[in-house]
This record gives sequence, structure tokens and C-alpha cells, in this order.
Amino acid sequence: MPKPAVFVPHFHWDREWYEPFQVFRHRLVTALDTVLETAEADPDFRFTVDGQMAAIEDYLEMRPENRDRLAALVGEGRLAIGPWLILLDEFLCSGETIVRNLQLGWAVAESLGGAMPIGYLPDMFGHIAQMPQILARAGIEHAALWRGVPGAVEGHAFRWRAPDGSEVRTEFLFDGYDNGLDLLLVPDRIGRALGEYTEMTARRWGDDPVLAMAGTDHSAPDPRLASWLRRAAGPDRAITLATLDEYVRAHVRDEADTVVTGELRSHVRGNILPGVLSVRLGLKQRMAVAERTVDHAERVNALWSGRDDSPFLSLAWHKIIESTAHDSVVGSGTDETCAQVEARLAEAAQIARAVRDSALAEPAALVPSDGHLAANPLPFPREALVEVEVAAPPRGTTLVVTTADGCERPVQLISEAPTVLSDERVDASQLERVLRRIHRRELFGRLIDRYELTSGSLVFHLAEVPTSGPFDLLILRRDVAAAAAAHPGEWRVLTLEEARATALVPVRVPACGLASFRVAPSERPAAPAATPAPATATARTLSNGLVEAEVAEDGTLKVTGADGTVLSGVGRLVDGGDRGDSYNYAPPARDVLVSEPAEISVELLESGPLRSRVRVTRVYEWPTELSYDRDLRGGRTVPTPVEMLVEVRAGEPFVRVSTAFLNQSADHRLRFHVPLPEPVDTSASAGQFAVTERGLSAEGGWGEFPIPTFPASTFVSAGAAHVLLAHSSEYELVDGGSELALTLLRAIGSISVNIHPLRDEPAASEIPAPGAQDLGMRIENRFAVLPSAAGWEGARAVAHAEEFRNDVLVTRGTAPAGGDLPPDATGIRVDGTNVLVSAVRRVTDPGRRAGTEIRLTAMSDTGSYVRVTGPFTEATTVDLLGRPLSGTPVRNGLGLDLAPWEIRTVRVR
Repeated sequence: MPKPAVFVPHFHWDREWYEPFQVFRHRLVTALDTVLETAEADPDFRFTVDGQMAAIEDYLEMRPENRDRLAALVGEGRLAIGPWLILLDEFLCSGETIVRNLQLGWAVAESLGGAMPIGYLPDMFGHIAQMPQILARAGIEHAALWRGVPGAVEGHAFRWRAPDGSEVRTEFLFDGYDNGLDLLLVPDRIGRALGEYTEMTARRWGDDPVLAMAGTDHSAPDPRLASWLRRAAGPDRAITLATLDEYVRAHVRDEADTVVTGELRSHVRGNILPGVLSVRLGLKQRMAVAERTVDHAERVNALWSGRDDSPFLSLAWHKIIESTAHDSVVGSGTDETCAQVEARLAEAAQIARAVRDSALAEPAALVPSDGHLAANPLPFPREALVEVEVAAPPRGTTLVVTTADGCERPVQLISEAPTVLSDERVDASQLERVLRRIHRRELFGRLIDRYELTSGSLVFHLAEVPTSGPFDLLILRRDVAAAAAAHPGEWRVLTLEEARATALVPVRVPACGLASFRVAPSERPAAPAATPAPATATARTLSNGLVEAEVAEDGTLKVTGADGTVLSGVGRLVDGGDRGDSYNYAPPARDVLVSEPAEISVELLESGPLRSRVRVTRVYEWPTELSYDRDLRGGRTVPTPVEMLVEVRAGEPFVRVSTAFLNQSADHRLRFHVPLPEPVDTSASAGQFAVTERGLSAEGGWGEFPIPTFPASTFVSAGAAHVLLAHSSEYELVDGGSELALTLLRAIGSISVNIHPLRDEPAASEIPAPGAQDLGMRIENRFAVLPSAAGWEGARAVAHAEEFRNDVLVTRGTAPAGGDLPPDATGIRVDGTNVLVSAVRRVTDPGRRAGTEIRLTAMSDTGSYVRVTGPFTEATTVDLLGRPLSGTPVRNGLGLDLAPWEIRTVRVR
């Protein structure tokens, strides 16, 4: 008897890609109109809306009158929606963003009748290791996906296990999310086509029915689908329609034959398109900035503000999550699509910045205006360096910083600003025009402290914080008019600013806490702190007692760690051609690699004691483009200076590095190399609540060459080299594991190319994307190199990566100058080893009680004991959707035993 088959009508909706969002939305509205009409006309019809609520939100914004129609179908179980807000790229956003994506999507689906409890991930370019735990801790027991599954999976289902041991039963869409579409090409021959497909794939199904995913990108199923299938079915063949949820729950065995642990990045059954990790660098950087800014805003709003700005923060998160779509942040869209993603991420950061600054303004109102407030976004105390602008010290004095407890410490003077802002000669009749520059008290971005009006002369004295009392612009206008009438002719108008200086200031800030300080001149220098040791510099060497960076003759670095680990040749740049596209790198057949600079210069910029800096400039002759047939790199070259700023700060065991250059070449890839003391066969990178170990190769077998380039979000570790990252990046172990290569730029000109040497089939149409060349753009990257033979755990890479990525926030006080500094204040403190805190935010429970939610992850194979302290007396453990699991009163802090790689969410009040 023929095997039964279940057809799942659906579509896959890329919100933006080769067309921008609004163009695709127009198609979306038409498609969902068709779905509703079809479902209402045929009670057998079912439809699965791609697992993402963004499609529903976008539709209802245009068709609000259809909300009840949608909800009715959801209630009947004939329309499956959610659970995600959007189908994301899992490797190019933070783990916290993935959680918020699920939370927002679930909430929207619940308002329409309920979310599909399936972790549907049909088209992502690989899957993160912790996805099973994220789903399980939201109460979701099943997943369904296509790309990245290893060849060891021979059936249509497997158990997918996260590093903490959490598992979800996973439906493997081994022939993609459109495997049923070819069966429908000739409606009168569906039965025959289904029989042939069933025979070809019989070993996959075992005793289970065939799953036929009847849908594809950007189109609704034919309204006649149900009638076609009824005709194709007969007394000997059962063919039914179902949602994906119905199939998974009703037609699968309880057990799965294979267990797969960790991330899914195999090429064996589908392309995972790894080139998206490095194309359009700016999108990855903007994503990181937006995520970091909204995280900081949530923390300071929860802990230090009386105003609940949750609506603004939700809007910021929504825009971030929209931008994580797997054809958005990856950069595989057209130039206009990517411009919209950039703008959306900028909006998210702007919203979050407004909330952050507003929250900090409240405690800053208690700090005198000649002082500053520092806020630490991290849940452990730290000493950090901040730059502030202050009045320059008079000759014969020095600047010192004073804290609320009266301690004084030296600061490092970075620069001084000119005091003469303008010196003009104007006719008396034009003085009124000069006064139009003044807005209340502001002039040239400063405030008028006082002015001097004499015969033929008007002198303004500006200050950031005026000390001379009130200023009345009306009186000034009256006096100037009288003086101009009395003294016609030429006048001199001089605008002077108090001498300004930029100072580098050491501050100790409590965990998630606040500290105030004042920088002022002193006739006697402050005693240097006993710890940490100062940063020092010679012409080519920077050191701080923990790490040393020496500039070699070829412009690379020799970096020596506290344990004696030496990394030589750090920063060797290798530039080669790239004839690929946004999805996959490909070298031209006759490539030219450029690794030797034509010129090298070294300039010492700062010599301590808090920070030492040197700038290395190397000029390279890079070919400007590929040949017409794209197989040859060479011909005309352009001299390209690459600046490398090397920085060592007192107390930090790593060397900060930033690179910058103006890109004048097309179709190329530039990588930053870190040679290792000895070859290794594994690397490890951190991101999305895990540290994932990888080898020197990737599993292949489909139509894509398994190039072993991998993603890293917060750090990558190889042997004794640990590189801390500012944003998601691509890396590879090269030369047999003897060097770590980080991609700084991959410049290409097409979304996809039809003929690709490392990929059999196109990933999309061959659409030009000239903006992805980044021509004429200043390309900047920043990271830090931490040498240690103790491995990433022994090197405390998790904590150091958080310090590197999260600067202390600083704002000027607004209370009257000269007052006492308020005492330091501690917020939420988390003590534990290798623990990541991904969220500290304000929440409100169903009873309208306010609290603070804290999300922690044990970033270790051994787990961690964590102690959480702060202004709270009760704590409740909740799942990732905020549903209570257990609660307990708290005295003197909360102790938590986190299992290895466990994600735990608690709410305290």
C-alpha cells in the first residue's frame, strides 16, 4: 500500500532581499489575502505562516480589518503562526537578541490565538549550539530546519542537543522547505510524482508519512491545492493537508535515531553560504552598536531611573530584531535594502541612546556641574579609563581626579584645545548680526560666562560651566546697540573659550553602579596608585607590566603576555582577490596575494602613565580590480595606507588594536593574521551563550566547497592567542593551523554570481550590488589581542571580552558647581567565574509589580556557582518567556548553582 503523505501549505517570506521591504510587503498582502480567501472557502485547507510574526504584523498594518479573520483561523488550528518575530541569522546577532526575538514573536502570536510551538528555522545559514536550550527553556519541544545538519543524520528526524544537555526533537527538511512543490507541477500527475518521490526517499521516512512542504519564496499556494490533492488521493493512498504543527505532533515517532550535539554548520545537505559572515562589514558593526546601546539603556533605566521607558526599549528591540532577518544583517540584499537595514539599526541605537541618556540624567542631577558621573553597565566592579573634557590646568599645576571618598589620583593629559574661537573685525552697524549667533546663552557650542564691552571692542568669554551668575541677552543687545551708536566704525569682536583639555581619567565603578569624580588643577601632583602598574612607552614598545607590544621592522607586533607567551608577527595583513559574491568567497584562478608593505612608518602618540599608544602606518600596493573575466587579479595598483593604532592601558592584560584605511580596490579580501607559537588543530569562538570548538575543516558533500571559515561574536581563541572582538566577525585557521586569520574586509559586487568556482548553484539571481564593494569608504576594525597559554578559560576571556566591548558611560553633572560629590552606588552585582550576564532589565508581572530581570549563562563545561546581590528581597526563576518556575525569599543575596552552559533567568524585587 502506498505510503501516506502530508502536504503542508506555506510560504517562505524574506521580508527584504533582492527587493526592499515595502516592495515585498505589497506582494505579502496579496499572498495573505489569497490564503484567507482559500481557507475560508475550503475547510480542509491549512497554512503555516513561515514561523515569523513579522509577516502577520506587516500584513495587518495594511489590512487591520482582517485581524478577526486571522484570529478565527488560528483558533481553529488551520493557520499556524509564530513563534518567532522574524526568521533571523543566528550567528550575526547576540544570544540575547535571539531570546527577545522569540519573546516578541510569541507575545504577538498569543494576542491572535496562540503560537505554533515549533522552533521553525527553515532557511537559516546554519544554527547555533544553544538553540535547543533556548527553545526548551521557552517550553518548545520541537524544531524544524534544513541547512547545516550533518551527514550522520539518515532519517527525517533527530534529537538536537545543546551544550547544557537540553534537547528538542527536530524535523529535518532534508530536501529543503519546498520539497513538495515539484510534486505539484502537473496537477493531474501528483499521485505518480508522489510515488516516485516516496520511493527515492523511502529510507528517510521509515514508518512515518512523507512530509511534503508545499510552498516557496514569496508566493501563496494555488487556491486549488486542496482539490488537487483530493483528486490525487484514492482508496489506496492517504493524502492530507496539515499545518507543520499538526504533522509534527500527529505523524512522528516519539524517538529519533540520532542525537546531534552543538551547532549545525555542515555543508552536506545544503549550502550554508558562509561568506555572509564577512560581507558588508558596516551592517555587522551597526548591529553590535545597536545591541550594545539598547542593553546599556535597559540596565541604567532599570537600576537608576524612576521612569519606565519600556515602550521605547521595546521599539528599539523590534527594529534590531527586524534587522536580524537572514537576508538583512547578512548583507545579501541590494544596496537599497542594505541602506534600509542600516537606517533601521541607526534608529534602534538612537532610541536606546535617548533612554540611556535620560536615565543617567537623573543621578547626574545630584553631581555638581564641575564633576562627572560614571556608570558601569557590567555586573562586576571594575576600574576603567574614561576621557572627559575639562578646563586646562594653569601653568605650574597638574590635573588630578578626586572621588567622593576624597581620594586623589593622577590623570593623563591627552590634548589641549585653542582658546581663541574667533577674532573678527566688523562695522558697528553689523554688531546686531553677530549677536544673532547667540541662542539664549549658547555661543559656538559653549555657554557665555561673561563679556566685556568697551569702545570698539566686544569680548566674549565662554565656558562649559559658567561661574559668573545670570546672563541676560536682552540687556546685552541694548548695551551693544547703545555702544555701536556712540562709537561708529570698525569694531573688534573676540570670542575666547576657557582653555580646555581632554583628560584620561581612571575611575573605579561598582557593579552595575555609579561613581562621581571631579578633575581639577592641583599644585602638587597626586600620588600614583600602587596598582595597577603604569603604561609606558618607548619609540616602538608599549608595556604595562602585564602585556608588552613591540613593533617589529616589518610593522607587525611582537606581543608578550604575563605568563611569557609570545605571539610574533601579529598584524600581518594579507590581501587577495575575491571573485565570489555576497554568499561565498572565491579566489580568482590567477590570484595575487599582497602581504608585504611598500612603506612603513611608526609614530609614538602617547607614553602613559594610564595609556600608551603607537600608530603604525603601512602602505600597500593593492590591485584595483579583477580582469573582465574575473579570473585574473593584477594590472593597475593603488597605494593604500593602512593605519594600525596599538594601545596598552594600565591594568589590562591585552593589547588593543584598531585598523583603518580608505578602500580604493574592488573584489578583494583583506585578513589580519595572528601567527601562533605552535600549530593547533582546533579553535574556539564565543557567541550566542556558548563557546564552540571547531577543527581545521568543515563537512562537505553538497554543491558548496566546505571552506572552514567560521563565525565569532565576542572572542576567538586558538592555542595561546585569544582575540577579543567588537562585533561579529569571520575567522579561519590557516597554514595547517599555524595562524589565525580574521577577515577585515570582503568587497564584492553581486548578490550572487551564476558561475561560482566554490558553489554549484546560484544562491540568488545575479543582481549587481556595487555598494558591497565599499569603494571610497573608510574601513575600520577594532579588537584586542590577549596572549595566554592557559586557554580561553584560564585567560578569563569571557570577562575580558565584556570589558573590552562595554565602556564605562560618562556624563557631566548638572547640580550647582562646587558641591560635594555623591557617594558611590552599587546596582546588581554578580560574582562567579565564566558567567555571562546578557540582560538586566525592568519588568512588570501580571499583578503590575515592578522588578528586575537578570539573565545569566554559565560559560563553562564545569558550570558555576553564582552569587547575585543587590537591592532586592525576593527572587523568582522564570523561563525564557517570563513564566514563573520557582520563587524564594532572599536574604543577603541570591546563590545559584548553574549547570554547565545553563541559561538561567531570574526576576528580583
